[in-house]
Amino acid sequence: MTKQITRIFLISFLLCQWTVQSMAQEASALNINNAGQLVGAEGFQRLIGDVEMEHQSSLIYCDSAYFYQATNQAKLFGNVRIVDQEDPIQTTSSYAEYDGNTQLAKLRTNVVFTNQETTLYTDYLDYDRAGNIAYYFNDGRVIDSANVLTSEKGRYDVSIERITFQNDVVLVNPDYTLRTNDLVYMTIPKTAETKGLTNLVSKEGNTLDAQKGSFYDTQNKQFRFFDGIVETETSRVKAIELFYDENLGYYEGKEDVRMLNKEREIEIFGEVGKYWEEEKHSLIYGNALVRKYFEADTLYMTADSLISYDREEDSLKYLQAFRDVNLVKADLSGKADSLVYNYNDSSIHLYQEPVMWNQKSQISADSMTFFIANEVLERVFLKDNAFIITQDTILNFNQMKGRKMTGYFSDGQISKMDIEGNGESLYFVLESDTISQGVNRTLSATIQLKFKDGAINRVNYGVKPDGRFIPSQRIDNDNSRLPGFSWRFDERPDMELIHSWRPIQEIDPKAKNLFNSPDIEIRMPTDQEIEEELKKRGVESLKKQN
Repeated sequence: MTKQITRIFLISFLLCQWTVQSMAQEASALNINNAGQLVGAEGFQRLIGDVEMEHQSSLIYCDSAYFYQATNQAKLFGNVRIVDQEDPIQTTSSYAEYDGNTQLAKLRTNVVFTNQETTLYTDYLDYDRAGNIAYYFNDGRVIDSANVLTSEKGRYDVSIERITFQNDVVLVNPDYTLRTNDLVYMTIPKTAETKGLTNLVSKEGNTLDAQKGSFYDTQNKQFRFFDGIVETETSRVKAIELFYDENLGYYEGKEDVRMLNKEREIEIFGEVGKYWEEEKHSLIYGNALVRKYFEADTLYMTADSLISYDREEDSLKYLQAFRDVNLVKADLSGKADSLVYNYNDSSIHLYQEPVMWNQKSQISADSMTFFIANEVLERVFLKDNAFIITQDTILNFNQMKGRKMTGYFSDGQISKMDIEGNGESLYFVLESDTISQGVNRTLSATIQLKFKDGAINRVNYGVKPDGRFIPSQRIDNDNSRLPGFSWRFDERPDMELIHSWRPIQEIDPKAKNLFNSPDIEIRMPTDQEIEEELKKRGVESLKKQN
C-alpha cells in the first residue's frame, strides 16, 4: 500500500512539472504571424518573404527565416528587425539568431540598437531580452543627443540606462574628445565615469589627464579627475583629486596641488587649491610652496597660505604669502611673517620682523622691499628700525642702522648702502684683513657705505658726523654692538628646509597618453595579396613549387 501511494505521488508530481513546463514553453513560444511562403514540416520550417514572427511583447521581421519549432528557435536573414511593443527598443541587423526559451537574440552585421535618443551601432550584438542587457564585441559605437562613444567591447544595461565601454574607448562631443580603456556612461544624466588612465583634449587644445580615473558630467561640463592634470596655454593645474567646472572656469584641487602660471613662470604648491580662470585668481593653503623660475636660478618660498591675483585689466597684480614665510634663492634667503610679490615691478615686500641674508650680510627692518630687474636682485628698501650686519674676513660683525636704508646689489652681492635718518655705523678696522686694530663708531644723519666681496670697503658720512675710535684692547661686548643687534644666521633657511617643507615629485613629461597611440591596425596579408606581391618580385609561387 505504501509503495502504491508513493508511485501515485511521484506520477502526480511529474505530471505537474510537465504541465508547468508546457505552460511556460507555450507562454514563451515563437509564433508565425505572416510569411509569403512556408516550406517544411516536423519541427523545421523555412519562411520566405515578408516574414513576421511574434514572441511575448516583441515583433520580429525579416526577409526569410529558419524556424525550429521543437527547440523554439529561429535563424533570421535579411533586413532583420526586432520591435518591442512595450519598451521603446528596436533592433535591426542583416542576420540574427533568436532563442525563445532564453530570450537571447544574437544579431550580426550592420546591427543598430535604438532606445529613444540612444543608438548603438555594431556588427556583433547579443541582446538578452530577459535581463534587458545588450552586449557588443569587436567594436561598437553609441550615439545620443550629446556624445558619440566608441569602444572594442560594451554592455548596455537598458533598464538602468547604463553603458559600460571597455578597450580603446573614445568619447566625442562638440567640445571634447576623451580616451580611456574603461568607461561607464549613464545615458539619462549623460555622465561618464572612467577607471585608470584617462586623457581628454578640448576643441581649444586644452588637455585634461588622469592616471586614476575621472567623472565627467557632459551636460553641465563638470569634471572630476583623480591624480589629474589640466593644462591650458597659460596655466597648468595638478592634484590628486581635481575638480573643474568649465562654465565657471573654476578649478579646485585637493592633496598635492600644484598650479603653474606659464606667463609669470611661477608655480605654486599646497594641499588645497582653488583657481578662477577668468580672474586669474588662485588660493592655496596647507604647507604652501612657490617656485619662481628665473633663467639663472629659481626662487623658492614657503608659507601657510598663498593668494595670487593676475587679471589682465587690473593694474594691481600680486602674490601674497601668509604666516611662516621663508625665501631661498642662490644669492638670497630670508624669512618674515607675510610677503607680497608684485608682478608688475617684480618687487618683494616683507612684513612683520623680516630678516634677509645675502652672502655674508644680514638685513632686518620693520618692513622691507626687494626689487628684481632682469631676473637679478637689483636693490632693497628698508623702512623703520633698519639694521644691517656683515661679517668681515675674521668674522667680526660690522653694523649699520637707521630709520631708512636703500641697498644696491651687483652680481648678487651688496655693493652700496644709503642710510637716511638717525644713522649709526660700527665697523672694525683691519690691518691686512687679518688683524683687528679697533672699532669705528659713528653717528650721522646720512651714511653711505660701499662694499667689496660682501664686506665694507668705504664709508662716507653726511654733515657733522659724530664718531669715535675704540682701540682693540678696549673692545668688549657692549661697545662692539649697536642697540638692537641680533645675529640670526642660524635661522637662515636653505634648500634642506624647502625639501622638508614640501617634497616635490616632478611631472613626468613622458607619461603615457592614449592620444599618442597611433590608430593603426596591423593585419596579416591575405593569400591573394601574397601571390600578387610575389608576382611583382618575379618569384615563383610556393604553391607551384610544391
